[in-house]
Amino acid sequence: MSDRISVDRITEPVDAVGESPIWREGEAALYWVDITASRIHRLELASARRDSWRTPEQIGCIAFDTFGDLIAGMETGMFQLALKADARVEAVCVAAPDFPFADMRFNDGRCDRQGRFWAGTMHKNMASAHAVGALYCLHPNLVLSEPVVTGLVTQNGLAWSPDGRVMYLADSHPTVRKIWSFDYDIENGRPRNRRLFVDMNLHPGRPDGAAVDVDGCYWICANDGGMLHRFTPAGALDRSIPLPVKKPAMCAFGGAKMDTLFVTSIRPVAAADLADQPDAGAVFALQPGVQGLQEAPFHAPAAFSATIARGGKGEVSAIRQPDLTGK
Repeated sequence: MSDRISVDRITEPVDAVGESPIWREGEAALYWVDITASRIHRLELASARRDSWRTPEQIGCIAFDTFGDLIAGMETGMFQLALKADARVEAVCVAAPDFPFADMRFNDGRCDRQGRFWAGTMHKNMASAHAVGALYCLHPNLVLSEPVVTGLVTQNGLAWSPDGRVMYLADSHPTVRKIWSFDYDIENGRPRNRRLFVDMNLHPGRPDGAAVDVDGCYWICANDGGMLHRFTPAGALDRSIPLPVKKPAMCAFGGAKMDTLFVTSIRPVAAADLADQPDAGAVFALQPGVQGLQEAPFHAPAAFSATIARGGKGEVSAIRQPDLTGK
């Protein structure tokens, strides 16, 4: 079913690759990133105030930790980030995988319901179609897992069911276009029993960023399809909502009642590609008639917060290794 509901543009269309929106309830604000611009943005909805911070590397995904700082998947690893009032960012690398290929970065990521941070990697040149991406888990003790899922071209679509016992993962590359589901062990954070959830080759668009609502339905941005799809837990297409851009990137629930769906998007480089989508690169908001779920924070150890607190001047260009001794 295709729904024609109101979709409002809430930012200027300036994001090259808008991704990883996350609602911050205590601030009544939306955070998101622009990957290739190496920026984190914040929009306070009531006042329309917008703040931005430049990160020292391209940034693919973010989640808040229990201390109010960020955990992020970037180019060379996973970082703890502290956003300062003067637009500075203090960055500490807490984990780095052994990338199997040059020119890789983290892409899509979020926390599971228990507070573990998951993120996947990809080769920056999508046209190369290198299946060298993998999914990793950063545990609360700051131990980075070995690759949990491998052979990915463009990892995306990461999400969990409301009870946390089903994990979703997608590959949005044009040669793949599939979404999988896994049984997820909430005690040890291990996915198993991988199976095809949705073959997006049968639907418009490629599966990009995702969100799950209180009914357990899976919302996916249909990149190159210009719409949002909602799939039931059984993998059946329930709704499709047209959007005013061709490349919606990721969606997230938020707002006072968690009933607003925010959608980031990608702005094409070529002017000719903007003729019929001048708002590409903006963030949008819509009311789909269902509520979403709060994102779980990363359950960082106590010394994690002290690492940033001792960071000195914290120039944006400085990337430090963590000191978690508590000294």
